[in-house]
Amino acid sequence: MKAMLTGFVAIIVIGVAAYYGLHEIGFSSAEVYSGPNVRLD
Repeated sequence: MKAMLTGFVAIIVIGVAAYYGLHEIGFSSAEVYSGPNVRLD
């Protein structure tokens, strides 16, 4: 049970860190897949 909860916590931490990390360095899907003629607000 303890190993399963540790795994769940690790998945949550990795997911949150990846979300904020990728947005910081500009890898959001809106920035990657939009062309130069698209305004992103």
